[in-house]
Amino acid sequence: MSEKLLEVKGLKKYFPVKGAYLHKAFVQAVDDVSFFINKGETLGLVGESGCGKTTVGRTILRLHEPTEGTIIYDGADITKANMLPYRKRMQIVFQDPYASLNPRMTVGDIVGEAIDIHKLASSTKDRKDMIVSLLEHVGLNSEHATRYPHEFSGGQRQRIGIARSLAVSPEFIVCDEPISALDVSIQAQIINMFEDLQEKMGLTYLFIAHDLSVVKHISNRIGVMYLGKLMEVTASKELYKMPLHPYTQSLLSAIPVPDPKMSREKKRIILEGDVPSPVNPPSGCRFRTRCRYAMEICAQQVPEMKEYGTGHFAACHKLDQQ
Repeated sequence: MSEKLLEVKGLKKYFPVKGAYLHKAFVQAVDDVSFFINKGETLGLVGESGCGKTTVGRTILRLHEPTEGTIIYDGADITKANMLPYRKRMQIVFQDPYASLNPRMTVGDIVGEAIDIHKLASSTKDRKDMIVSLLEHVGLNSEHATRYPHEFSGGQRQRIGIARSLAVSPEFIVCDEPISALDVSIQAQIINMFEDLQEKMGLTYLFIAHDLSVVKHISNRIGVMYLGKLMEVTASKELYKMPLHPYTQSLLSAIPVPDPKMSREKKRIILEGDVPSPVNPPSGCRFRTRCRYAMEICAQQVPEMKEYGTGHFAACHKLDQQ
């Protein structure tokens, strides 16, 4: 049995809608999400834009305070705990390498900031050596330490962001779409680097993305989100071989195939309509308004997340009737 590093139970995050003072309205960004991540593994979290993936990652790190639910890290409940000791153990790599680095700080100071806060260096020389070592870990060199972020390309900036997250020797990193702003040629390099770092440093990742082919490559298990809810969670290979939820099936059918003949033969499942508003989501199953299998029960009852086969969880009424 693998040891759980992180467990999330019934996590909810609602944001108040600005201007809705008389009728209190909330954006239900994350609504009753539960999952776990074992030590040393990567859990991929996928779904279309606005489904709550990033909010899940940020709420776990308490960059957003949870509305409801429990966050258990390494056996301790951190839902209301003082986060300073945990900041060393849990880190984040942000999506936008252009917005997440302070343009007024040198690369050395950006990477060294966490070393200073947590008092990890015993002397100025020790601090400098640590910064150079971190930059070399991510494929940069000592000369880069004196430069400013605007002097770097997008891929290099993301490497600086990764070096910054590694500065405190964390165990767990939330990778919030870390490659979506980068060129395709650079994406593969960054993914390979994440894998190498995981092997060397024994890291555990929550890897958030909307590109299913990327997630397949790096993840041990994958969770699929739609409109604030978790629809399906299973092993990476299992999800591609046997997707159970209709939403997962439609996402997988949209992955481009490089072979034109296979591409023509492949059946594309096109979803009807638009994603409903998270301020006023549909009753019952969130996906029912776009689902080709929708039944009466789907509007009345929220489907439970149940296990169908070893470690394969899905929330769908259709599966109960088979």
